[in-house]
Formats: sequence, structure tokens, C-alpha cells
Amino acid sequence: MISTNNLEQMAELELQKEEEEMGQLDRHPLAPSSGDACLDKSHPYYDVARHGILQVTGDDNYGRKLIIFSSCCMPPVHQLNHHRLLEYLKYTLDQYVESDYTVVYFHYGLRSSNKPSVRWLRDAYREFDRKYKKNLKALYVVHPTNFIRILWNLFKPLISHKFGKKLTYVNYLAELREHLNYEQLIIPQDVLRHDDKLCAARKGGPPSPAKTPPPRPPLPTQQFGVSLQYIKEKNNGALVPPVMTQTVSYIKLKGLKTEGIFRRSARVQLIKDIQKLYNQGKPVSFDQYPDVHVPAVILKTFLRELPEPLLTFALYNQIQDLTKVESILRVSRCKRIIESLPEHNFIVVKYLICFLHMVSQESIVNKMNPSNLACVFGVNLAWPRNGVISLDAITPLNIFTELLIEHFQLIFGSRCLPKEVLP
Repeated sequence: MISTNNLEQMAELELQKEEEEMGQLDRHPLAPSSGDACLDKSHPYYDVARHGILQVTGDDNYGRKLIIFSSCCMPPVHQLNHHRLLEYLKYTLDQYVESDYTVVYFHYGLRSSNKPSVRWLRDAYREFDRKYKKNLKALYVVHPTNFIRILWNLFKPLISHKFGKKLTYVNYLAELREHLNYEQLIIPQDVLRHDDKLCAARKGGPPSPAKTPPPRPPLPTQQFGVSLQYIKEKNNGALVPPVMTQTVSYIKLKGLKTEGIFRRSARVQLIKDIQKLYNQGKPVSFDQYPDVHVPAVILKTFLRELPEPLLTFALYNQIQDLTKVESILRVSRCKRIIESLPEHNFIVVKYLICFLHMVSQESIVNKMNPSNLACVFGVNLAWPRNGVISLDAITPLNIFTELLIEHFQLIFGSRCLPKEVLP
């Protein structure tokens, strides 16, 4: 039996060995992280957040919040208070742990000069009690090394078998495409370069890229991944997409009082099967599925797969600027932003927000108040053209969405929906 002290020494020696090997492979040291240049200095953890170590980038393929930790962004130990880092991690996760979420850990860039102590790691794991571990559905460790595997053995006495099953080692970035929306990921340039070198260095060189067939035109019945206009034209001029009306109607009937509605994920293959039925124009009956979270995930998935978000690319910067507006003026600013939407988008957004307002009115039972709903839906209503939402960009997005839900009548009341699309 290897003692804890011996394992710690082995981990340290392995890390030093890896640094030497990586030095030969990389031929240059890691560039210092520039952090998030747009981060507001009033952020309660600005001293840590400015390094860009932690990012939240929307949802993964299964409707779960996606949180990224990048070791290469960690500055040397003397420049970072690791106690503050732990507090910042909890501060960030506290906004999402009531919902299912996924963590991607980029290991490359962890060195003797910036790594936290094993004692700190042990204390951190203990600090993350059940509320953090329960809804963590997947942990992807990218570019793992022997150092990681030794640490895993060191922590085994603390880690439950159930938690251990959530861990997946990812040797190359390309493997992440099987699990995540790769284009949404915020991947540091150092990690991208390292992955290129690993691919080039392995026997036989980098894998030949798979031949991608030319894109097929969408089916006439297509619902996911096509524009609102396309759906309208192919569905006899329906103003609200059938996926939205059917999921909203079912949740109104069966899920308004379900605790944590919209916070849970669903079985991946089941969601894919239902999407396929919709895209083929076949009927979908949610009564076949005993879980009301299934239509909730389908609704979020539909919004996330729109080629352009409901709130449009054009309005993204205006939404981001909301935090610069005095609190007392924000509702009126939201109203002006919403009223500048194209007519079709306005109708669909109003339909959705009217429904979410209805969900929030049952928050005593379902625990989904406007703030909680905003955390779920904000990233599914607006995103920039490059598809990547930084951690700092999520706050104004959530504030905007929360105001839409909480002040629904004030913001949307001046323009009525057609009777046939009222939720």
C-alpha cells in the first residue's frame, strides 16, 4: 500500500517530469493570460476572475450548463490567492448547481509554479458538498497526464463510486465533439496549440480528417436547426413553431408545479429520437414519456439550435449594455429593445416569455422564480455571432431575461398576440 505522502511526492515528481517533456514539445513557455479585458472591476472577485480561469459558455448537447476551467490561465502561486480562487469557484457554481451542469477541465498549463497544493485540492473537494456534486452530470478532463491519474488515486478514499463514474478522460480536443457543442467552447490558444502538437507528435501524425458530406437541404418538415421563417413557410404560416406550442401546452398541463422544471436534463438518445420525429414530420406524444422534463429539454434544445437566436444577433450588444443603465430605467430600456425586434421574432418571444411568466407565478411550488428561469433561458435567447458567451457576458443576459419575465405586462403589454398563438 502506497502512503498518502508517497503519492503526493510521486505526483510532484511526475509534474516536474511532464514540465520537462512539455518544454521540449512546446519549445516556448506559456504566455501569460490576458484574462477578460471587458470584466467590470466592481466584480466581487475581480482579482481572480480577471485571469479568465473559469468560463461559462452556454449549454452542452444535453441541455446542461457548461463550465470550463483552464489551468493555463492560472498565474504563478504568488500572484493568486488560492483561498479566493476557491471562494470564486463556489460563487460561480452557486448560480448553476441547482440545475444539471457539466465541467470541462483543461489540464494543460498546470505547472509547479502555478499549481495549488494537494492539501488545497483536498480541502476544496471537501468544500464542494453534496449540492455541488449531485447535479454535476459529467466531468471531462482534457489532455490528462500521469499527474492527474496519481492525484485520482490520492483522492480515491474521498470520492464516491457514483461521482467517479462522471469522469471522462479526453486525450484530444476532437473527442469533445462527441459530447459537446465544440463551437461554443472557450478554448485558450495555448491549449489549441498544445493539442495540435500532440496530434502531430503521435505515431502516424494527425488523424486524417473525416470526409464531411456536403450539407443536405433541410427536409420540408424540418423543425430543429432551421430558421423561424423556414418553419413558418413550411407549416402553413404558423407564427409560433409547433415544437414550442406543443412543449409549452404539455408543460402547462402537466409540469407547472414540477419542482425544478427546466433544471433537469434527459436521456440523450431519447432527446435525439424525439428531434428526429419532429424533423420527419411525425407526431410526438409526450404522454408516452413519464418524465415532464423531456418536453422541457426539447424546448430548450429547439431554442439553442436556431441558426439565429430569438433575440437576434443585432440586439446582442444592446442587451450586454443593460448593466450600464441605472436600475430604475432598465425595464423601459428592455421594452425599447424588445419593440425593435422583427415582428415575427417579437411574436415568438412574447409567446415564450408569457409562458415563463406563468411558470414563475408557481415558484412557491416549482422553485423557478424569474431569476432562476433567467439563468436557464438567458443563454438560449441570445448569443453573439461567434456563438461563444463568456462568463462576464452572462450576467447582463440573465438580468435582461429576468426583467422580461418579471415585468412581462409592462414590457410586452402594448402589442397583443394573435388569439391563435396565445399560450
